[in-house]
Amino acid sequence: MTPTLTSSPADAIVAAAGGSFLLEDRTAAEVFTPEDLSEEQRQIAETAARFAREQLLPAVDQIEAKQEGVMRGLLREAAELGFTAIDIPEEYGGLGLDKVTSALVADYSAAVASFSTAFGAHAGIGTLPLVWYGTPAQKQKYLPRLATAEIIGAYALSEATSGSDAMNIRTKAVLSADGSEYVLNGEKMWITNGGFADLYTVFAKIVSSEDAAGKFSAFLVERGTPGFSMGKEEHKLGIRGSSTCPLIFADCRIPAGNLLGEVGKGHHIAFNILNMGRFKLGAACLGGARQTIEQGIAYAKDRVAFGKPIAEFGLIQRKIAATATKLYVTESMAYRTAGMMDAALAALNAEQAGSSREIQKRIEEYAVECSILKVYGSEMLGYATDELVQIMGGYGYVEDYPAERLYRDARINRIFEGTNEINRLIITGWLMKRALSGQLPLLPAIKKLMDEVMQPPSFESEDLEAPLAREAKVLAHLRKMVLLAAGAASQRFMAALQEQQEVMSDLADGIMAVFALESALLRARKMGEGKTGAKGAAVAAKMTAAFAEEALATVEQAARRVLAASAEGDTLGVQLGVLRRFARLGPVDSVVVNREIARHFLDAGRYRL
Repeated sequence: MTPTLTSSPADAIVAAAGGSFLLEDRTAAEVFTPEDLSEEQRQIAETAARFAREQLLPAVDQIEAKQEGVMRGLLREAAELGFTAIDIPEEYGGLGLDKVTSALVADYSAAVASFSTAFGAHAGIGTLPLVWYGTPAQKQKYLPRLATAEIIGAYALSEATSGSDAMNIRTKAVLSADGSEYVLNGEKMWITNGGFADLYTVFAKIVSSEDAAGKFSAFLVERGTPGFSMGKEEHKLGIRGSSTCPLIFADCRIPAGNLLGEVGKGHHIAFNILNMGRFKLGAACLGGARQTIEQGIAYAKDRVAFGKPIAEFGLIQRKIAATATKLYVTESMAYRTAGMMDAALAALNAEQAGSSREIQKRIEEYAVECSILKVYGSEMLGYATDELVQIMGGYGYVEDYPAERLYRDARINRIFEGTNEINRLIITGWLMKRALSGQLPLLPAIKKLMDEVMQPPSFESEDLEAPLAREAKVLAHLRKMVLLAAGAASQRFMAALQEQQEVMSDLADGIMAVFALESALLRARKMGEGKTGAKGAAVAAKMTAAFAEEALATVEQAARRVLAASAEGDTLGVQLGVLRRFARLGPVDSVVVNREIARHFLDAGRYRL
């Protein structure tokens, strides 16, 4: 049975338009939060956590040593629990469950990053191309075996000269004279599961005498195909237990029926699959951060210095509080995004629900949220592991303790699924493209704001003492600061804005902060209303307050840089004056707030609301 969202008609999750968070207010009832999980979803999360605790962590040394058969065996154990079948339709041997459940498994099974990487490459980007783009015959041939992990999947897009520049691939495919097969030549790099996978989604350009540039397309290539071989395993900084190999195609002949999707439409496959890859990567970072916090708390409570546990020291508490707050915010964004996807998919009629293209369109709607989650999740986990090493001091720097592995493993996440730099450009570029096409009323919102700021400022007193009122005010001001900066940049650079990478990146930081704070705020409100998660409402409110303070500083600084790059003289002076007006909110007592946050989690012994 498919888990359902715990919402009533009066408390329904809304499939808001992608990117609309920048312009529209939502109510707490309209967003999905971890506290809304159904009983079945909670059981799946606990099963995934138990699998990580009882199967993955005890095998971490064998995983890290790439002991033969261990990773494949663990993937099959995960398959026995149904984890590798979640995104596969029931008619092809899968479970066809929702995106919240898919996120839960990626999240709670992520205790060992090498396994999480292999699992994501198989069950996510290695399987979804077939689910969404395969022919009925291709699906029937491969999906049931992918669902049981009888065969393992991999995704081969990157090349030595085309990592972020994915469309610049050099691997070529030529159709034989009789049209029966394609001949592939080229090399792929950094392919996860490359050394032991059985089925590879490979991207190449189909070239001919009439079209030397080639048509970007995708193919299904089986292990053992003549002309197809794997290079040596890469020796990596982190995720050492995952297989990462180059793939070599030397006159590799594959049946014409192994073309995936349409000729020349491979970019649709690549980019839509990467959206889900980013979403699941962000979810997996949650599980890694949970383990990191648990390790840090345990060590801080046990380690005695100057006559007392270091957990009693304010600077250690600040580290625990900041890490927990970043995790809370990222978790709020992740499950909000999953809930929007599920709400959008639930709105499909019977005919649309059977159409892969319709499903893709609904998920593609949240491309910007997926990129935000990837950037925020990866940087949150990087922060968490860095602080764990610092809490543990010398012990955190040696291999005898898990902090060293967690720290190394976290680094790849800012590179995976498109670097964070590329994803920042995607975030701003995607929203501006939507604005220019009229799909998102961003330009009218900017004009309205510019008209507003030309009016004399209002100094009416406001009640900021009500629960979360200050955080709501900060959110409103963040939106205005981002719109102010976006308006100035659009006016200065117009169509050439996409060439101003620094400006695009700063705008993205502001956009991300808006989505992050709103997600945290709405979740805290929902918990405070007592409908879900009432016990954790107080600490959720404190973490939202702490994050609002951080977000305000982040957006003000980013907006200042954008304005300085977009205007000068009196115009710049006026804009900076307006920015100061929006940023002028009295500070919270972060010392007290962080101590209270830290105390909650120290008492719990782990990240738990």
